[in-house]
Amino acid sequence: MTLICGAGAFGTALAVTLAQNGPVTLWARDADHAAEMQASRFNDRRLPGIALPEAITVVSGEVPGGDAPCLLAMPMQTLGGFLSDHHDALGSRPLVACCKGMDLATGLGPTGLIAQTCAEATPAILTGPSFARDIALGLPTALTLACADAAIGQRLQSTLTTPTLRLYRTTDTTGAELGGALKNVIAIGCGAVMGAGLGESARAALMTRGFAEMNRLAHALGARPETLAGLSGFGDLALTCTSAQSRNYGYGKSLGRGEDFDRSVTVEGAATARAVLARARALGLDMPITHAVTALVSGELRATEAMDMLLSRPLKEE
Repeated sequence: MTLICGAGAFGTALAVTLAQNGPVTLWARDADHAAEMQASRFNDRRLPGIALPEAITVVSGEVPGGDAPCLLAMPMQTLGGFLSDHHDALGSRPLVACCKGMDLATGLGPTGLIAQTCAEATPAILTGPSFARDIALGLPTALTLACADAAIGQRLQSTLTTPTLRLYRTTDTTGAELGGALKNVIAIGCGAVMGAGLGESARAALMTRGFAEMNRLAHALGARPETLAGLSGFGDLALTCTSAQSRNYGYGKSLGRGEDFDRSVTVEGAATARAVLARARALGLDMPITHAVTALVSGELRATEAMDMLLSRPLKEE
C-alpha cells in the first residue's frame, strides 16, 4: 500500500499510475473534496477527465499511520506546516517529497524540511521533467528518485516504478532538489522573455546561462555535477522553459506581456526566487538571472528592463 498526501493534480496523477502496483490511499486536506472524489471517482477540481481506479481510496482528516512510504504531493510553501501538523502520524516511514522549491521561512529544500521536522523519517524526493496529465494518461515519463540512504532508495525505486513511470535512483538529494527548485526560477525568466517578444534566441541564452547559475549554487552546496546534468536538473529545465503547460513559464509569460495571472494557480518559482537569492547572497555567489527574476516577480522591473540589466553586465569568459 502507498500513501499519497495531497490531492492536487500531481498527487492524483501519481495515485492513478501507482494504482497499477496495488492499493493507494490518497489523502485530501478538504473533507468535502475527498468525499466528492471517493463518490464520483474523478478529481474534477484539479485533474478533470481522469477516472480514479478502484485501487484508490480517498480519505481526509487524520493522516493514516503505518510504515508504508508516504508521498508528499503539496506546494513547497505548505510542506513545513503539514509536516508539523501531522508529525506523529508520519512516524518513521520513508517520506518522499514531490514538490520543488525552497522554503521561504527556513531556506531549506524539501528533504531538509523533512529531516528538521520528522527526524525519525527517511527523507527522499521524487522530481524531474513531468506534467500531471501526462503521468495520469500513462504517457512515458522518467523521474529522479533521490534518497541519501541507498538501500531505502532502491526499495522506493522498485515500489514507485510503474510500467509507464520509470525512476532513476541517486543518493544526491541536494542536487536533485536544487535542480527542481532552480529550474522554476529560470522558467519564469524564459516565459517573460517570450511574453515580451524578445525572441527564441534570447530564451535559449537565458536557459543556458540559467543552467550555469543552477550549477554554481549546487556546487557551493555540495551537489554532484552529474545530478544537475540529469533528469532533475537539465531535463526539468528543458521541459519547464519551453512548454505552455508549465505554470512557471506561463506566469513569466504573463509578466512579460504585462497581464494578470490566475492567483489560484501555484507558481513555486516566485517564492523560490526570493529564497534562492537570499541563500546566494549569504554564500557570496553572483546569480544575476535569479536577481532579475526576483525583481520581475516583485514588480521592481519589467521584462525588458530585466533583460537590459543582464545585457549590460561586464563582458566575461563563458
